[in-house]
Amino acid sequence: MVGNILGERFVSMSFGESHGKCIGMVVDGCPAGLPLNESDIQSLLDLRKPGQSVITTQRKEEDRVEILSGVFNGFTTGAPICMMIQNKDTDSRSYELLKNIPRPGHSDYPARVKYGGFNDYRGSGRFSGRLTATLVMSGAISQKLLRYTMGIETIAYTIEIGNVKSAEVTLEEAIKYRYKNEARCPHIETADKMKSAILNAKRSGDSLGGVVECISIGLPAGLGEPIFGSLESDLSKALFSIPAVKAIEFGSGFEGSKIRGSENNDLYTIENGKILTKTNNSGGILGGLSNGMPIKIRIGFKPAASIAKTQRTLDVSTGSEIDLNVPGRHDPCVVPRAPPIVECVVSMVLADHAIRYGLIPFILK
Repeated sequence: MVGNILGERFVSMSFGESHGKCIGMVVDGCPAGLPLNESDIQSLLDLRKPGQSVITTQRKEEDRVEILSGVFNGFTTGAPICMMIQNKDTDSRSYELLKNIPRPGHSDYPARVKYGGFNDYRGSGRFSGRLTATLVMSGAISQKLLRYTMGIETIAYTIEIGNVKSAEVTLEEAIKYRYKNEARCPHIETADKMKSAILNAKRSGDSLGGVVECISIGLPAGLGEPIFGSLESDLSKALFSIPAVKAIEFGSGFEGSKIRGSENNDLYTIENGKILTKTNNSGGILGGLSNGMPIKIRIGFKPAASIAKTQRTLDVSTGSEIDLNVPGRHDPCVVPRAPPIVECVVSMVLADHAIRYGLIPFILK
């Protein structure tokens, strides 16, 4: 399953299943000399973990990370870093009943076909949102590496849930307030409306989707490898690896397709001796390369597939249509848990490209 590996120089390999003994990540290519301990990773895992509020799944996982290799005396050694989380709050009984009944909106049927029925179907196995914890493990390291060596910061936050859209906020407001409420929206008044919308959907046995915005600041110009290794290409590939992501746009995105080039083009200027653009409709990327402006991405998440409403599906063992009520503990909206995952995935790609560009040395001093 070579699809479990991301990156060329900063390489991450995810392992484990939702209801297996553990999940984890092996990171290879992290330079020696980066100060690192488990608390650096745990702080981001705590932002992602389940059971934190009434608008997320009530599965109670501690998500306590263990670093098994690659760190000695508080510093990375240059060796592969292996990290693991034990799965403790698993209840697989309902999945035994559903192994022949593909859930609408889930990967059950194509996974069954691809792996001949040998895949671990409990809790969606390798296809579960639980595996996003492995992305956070690697992303926490890459975030710290980028901050420590280049001063690069990546900030993600909720801007839309269902039909509730956030008002514009400044970057400073996003940094300060994005984790101050359950919706992870830095505009507090909108966050309350988002929470209400999620709870209304939950009460009706349904779910909602939404949009997360992500901004990376402090990048130099020139990151990216045309043509198939462009920064947009690699960021999109990585972000689409997050379960439930169905749309990505950079800069002006789809809105930019509705206006003229004279409106969408970013005009160059110089401020304090630095070349910038007056606007950032490109989202910080031109020709697949960073242009020195903030990278701005919006990521669309579909409504959570597991809902309490009765839906029609098939029993593939008999070929007959049946009614299905999906049991279990599920998120009525995955978006509030997504910002730290998005931050980490973007950081993984940026760290890989920074090392490929020669901006981060093999040994940090």
